[in-house]
Amino acid sequence: MVNVLFVCLGNICRSPIAEGTFREIVKQRGLQACFSADSAGVMGWHTGDSPDKRTMANAEKHGLKLTHKGRKVTEKDLTAFQHIVAMDEENFEALHTLYYETLQKVPTPDALFLLRDYDPQRNDQASVPDPYYESEVAFEEVFQIVWRCNNALIDHLVAKYKIVIEEEK
Repeated sequence: MVNVLFVCLGNICRSPIAEGTFREIVKQRGLQACFSADSAGVMGWHTGDSPDKRTMANAEKHGLKLTHKGRKVTEKDLTAFQHIVAMDEENFEALHTLYYETLQKVPTPDALFLLRDYDPQRNDQASVPDPYYESEVAFEEVFQIVWRCNNALIDHLVAKYKIVIEEEK
C-alpha cells in the first residue's frame, strides 16, 4: 500500500480536495488496494473541523463527498507516508524543516514535493493557490488544478511502483 499525505496550511480547503480527488481517481482506476490518502495542515487551527463549506460545495458539484476532519500534520506522518505532497512553497518549507528536525535528514524529492510538480499545465506556478479569501470561482480553479495534478501523480506512482492495472474483460 502506497500512502500519500496532502498538506496545506489549515487543512480545510486545498488539502481535503486534493485528498478527495486522489481517492476518486484511484477508485475510478480500480487501484484502491494499492493507494491510500489522507490530508493534514501545517497549522492546527481547524482540528476536528469539516472542510470549508465552499470546498464541500465544489466537491459535491463534481460528485465527491468529503468526510475528512481537519488535523495537524504530525511527526509520525513523516514515516507513515511514503509521499508528502505540499500545496504551496510555504507549506513545503515548513514540512521540510519538520522533516529535518524530526528525522535528522533531508527528505528526498520523491518523499516531499509540491503537487504542482505534476501539473502538465504548471508553467511558472509552483503553488496551488489558496482560495480561502476568494470566491467560489477560485475553489473551482483549485479543483481543476488538483484533479489534473493527481491524475499525473497517480500515473507517476503506478510507474514507480510497477503497479499492473488489470484490464476489464
